[in-house]
Amino acid sequence: MLPFARVTIIGIGLIGSSIARAVRATMPTVRLTGYDADADVRAIATRIDLFDDVADSGGAAVIDADLVILCVPVGAMGAAAAEFAAELPAEAIVSDVGSCKAEVVRMLGEALPGATIVPAHPVAGTERSGPEAGFATLFHKRWCIITPPEGTDPLAVERVAEFWRRLGAEIEMMAPDHHDRVLAITSHLPHLIAYTIVGTASDMEEVTQSEVIKYSAGGFRDFTRIAASDPTMWRDVFLANREAVLDMLQRFSEDLTALQRAIRWGKGDELFDLFSKTRAIRRGIIEQGQDDPAPDFGRTHE
Repeated sequence: MLPFARVTIIGIGLIGSSIARAVRATMPTVRLTGYDADADVRAIATRIDLFDDVADSGGAAVIDADLVILCVPVGAMGAAAAEFAAELPAEAIVSDVGSCKAEVVRMLGEALPGATIVPAHPVAGTERSGPEAGFATLFHKRWCIITPPEGTDPLAVERVAEFWRRLGAEIEMMAPDHHDRVLAITSHLPHLIAYTIVGTASDMEEVTQSEVIKYSAGGFRDFTRIAASDPTMWRDVFLANREAVLDMLQRFSEDLTALQRAIRWGKGDELFDLFSKTRAIRRGIIEQGQDDPAPDFGRTHE
């Protein structure tokens, strides 16, 4: 038996369009409705036949839904939910895909008092965005972290978990605040570092932009991929998860200072020990199937 028969997706970007494609591939009898605040995006979704129906308002999109998934930037969650609050069926479950959870729980709770809210975070994505960027296998063998607020109906939580299992995801349960600390170090801080490194390179007067592009070695090149991520989404993530991000950033700054000191004073053994430890982390990520062991991230070289 399917966990949901009628699914509405609010926000038709990379994640929203990938969910639609994955549902089509794995649960073809589910009726899919989509809505995006941008009329041009709605037109594209209609043209590429992503949904059974593309609504022209949030309220119309949810009117007969039994699962509503908000796939909008974190900062827009409250406003997007408020738009359809009056039309939301009493028995519907509301979820989301945001990468910080405590603030999402607060915003959705305020916008949808009395609604059943089961936040989720599929830890998957690319640097691309828009309805045409999605693909059905985006969530395959990736983690989806479910972060139900205390007291949430266990059956509702299990239905959302089963939905993501059907899309190919591995499920983990976390408290919203714990999720935010974990993601601050594994996702948010790396993005912040990538934005900073790429920004620093572009600002260096003695290095021209053409040289930065022409001589991008593997490390810098891979930072640029992360730094190409959607600016609206990441602005909202850093503001919504500011406490955890600032805490991790302080710890990173202290570690960076220690590394700077080791380089300055020629402490080769200290550098070697650190680099050996980080290689082990990389091996663990590959062993758990979270990345490809192919050299140079599987790139082909002519």
